[in-house]
Amino acid sequence: MKSLLERLRSRSLASAFVVLATLSVAIVAGSFAAHGVRGQEQKNSSSDATPLHVVNSPVTPNEFVKIAKEVGPAVVNINTETLPKQATTRRRNPHVQQQNPGDEDQNEEQVPQNPDDFQNFFKKFFGGQMPDQGEGDDGQVRESLGSGFIVDAKGYIITNNHVVEKADKIYVKLSTDPDTQDLGRPARVIGTDKATDLAVIKIDTDKPLPIVKLGNSDNAQVGDWVEAIGSPFALSQTVTAGIISAKNRTIEPGASGQFQHFIQTDAAINPGNSGGPLLNMNGEVIGVNTAIFTQSAGYQGIGFAMPSNTVVQVYNDLISPSHKVTRGSIGVSFRQNLPEAVNRIYGFKNGVLVQTVQPGGPAEKAGLKPGDIITSIDGRNIKDGDDLVNEIAGRHPGSTARLGYIRDGKQMDATVTIGDRDKVFSDLNNQQSAVAPEQPGDAGETKLGIVVSETTPQLAAKLHTPGVVIQSVRTGSFADLQGLEPGLVIIRINRQQTGTREQYQAVVSKIKNGDDVVFEVIDPRRPGDGINYFGGTLQ
Repeated sequence: MKSLLERLRSRSLASAFVVLATLSVAIVAGSFAAHGVRGQEQKNSSSDATPLHVVNSPVTPNEFVKIAKEVGPAVVNINTETLPKQATTRRRNPHVQQQNPGDEDQNEEQVPQNPDDFQNFFKKFFGGQMPDQGEGDDGQVRESLGSGFIVDAKGYIITNNHVVEKADKIYVKLSTDPDTQDLGRPARVIGTDKATDLAVIKIDTDKPLPIVKLGNSDNAQVGDWVEAIGSPFALSQTVTAGIISAKNRTIEPGASGQFQHFIQTDAAINPGNSGGPLLNMNGEVIGVNTAIFTQSAGYQGIGFAMPSNTVVQVYNDLISPSHKVTRGSIGVSFRQNLPEAVNRIYGFKNGVLVQTVQPGGPAEKAGLKPGDIITSIDGRNIKDGDDLVNEIAGRHPGSTARLGYIRDGKQMDATVTIGDRDKVFSDLNNQQSAVAPEQPGDAGETKLGIVVSETTPQLAAKLHTPGVVIQSVRTGSFADLQGLEPGLVIIRINRQQTGTREQYQAVVSKIKNGDDVVFEVIDPRRPGDGINYFGGTLQ
């Protein structure tokens, strides 16, 4: 005897079929009502109908067709395998790829746990590997998909670092390889560069392979037509087209994005396109498709490609005997996008306001200090922080440069010896955090909206400077609007010392509405970050 649940299920299914059958009858009946009596189509003659024929008129190929035929053979499909790894720690949430804490150069895809977070999330392609595929720590072999392009007939291929960095095995399939071939030809890594997310791999070949030409990305303009070729979702040799939407886009804040200034395009690119070429109308590669902005893990009209001029520099370093990119550094850090009030108070329009100077680094040895404003290198004016980084990073460690800078309103200069960036900043993040003790204080509450107290001798010694500790910030006050918060230590306001409450009160008492106010602040929890600058115009 069937159970009650089974009988109910049977009745539900029968009802469902009845509904579908009823709908089908209604549709058929409607069709007959619309087209006449049943069987009428058999009585009508079609002897006067003319059969259709395909018109074989030639269509003049456009530029996209020509480029696809010319460049397509040099675009490759990259497959990777990640072998099972024995888990040594607890299993991770398979839907979240976690970044190694403290590793600013990590380029792994991270997936927000809250789906709403996708709105402001720039999702890196991870080849064809979707976020729920893990890292092969469950006994399963993981397969991933990406693209690349041949730049040397001997088999050298450019792709993205994140396409190959986790792979135990890499295979490359050419456009001429048969579909019956499993994964492709074995490839090996020549060199990788996480800072630009680029990699060079190589396959062996017994005959010259087709190659692409590298164009000048600096000549590309917003609005230019571009074409992308790659293997989205394992669909090899897919061609899409669009325009350059913007240039010099940085999508990762801080040090991890300093060498990633992308070309933005609306050419349709999707997971699997990663590492493929972005081409101009001369059929020249002007970018390597690297990342997308997405809310659905697919194309939404915003893609990013690493400019070819950067690609060429990185490639030449990676094929050198060291197989690594060596960048210069002088050992300073700075804050991007300072408020205009800071520029007015410190009296500069172009240049870089030094936030920290790495102890024992090239800048410190040359005599530079926090608060100095670097304005030129070897006589060339420096526009901003990106300009400074690009200029210094492109120089060989051991070479020298003449820095022009401003200190306390006076123009000065110094000769600095360029260091190796990796070595200079190897210990930058090793500072121990410390929390400032709270003490009562009451200066500047009415005018600025903050209550402060003096630092203890122990805290002043830890910070290597005296100051006043912010105890509270009034919501909606001037200080709150500038981003100040309790626990921060103010060491100067408008370049004047605030090491004691008396000094602080003397500076604040002179400030009036309409004045620019700039705070020089240290976070005692992260003293290694150096001086931060907050400021605006008091209203």
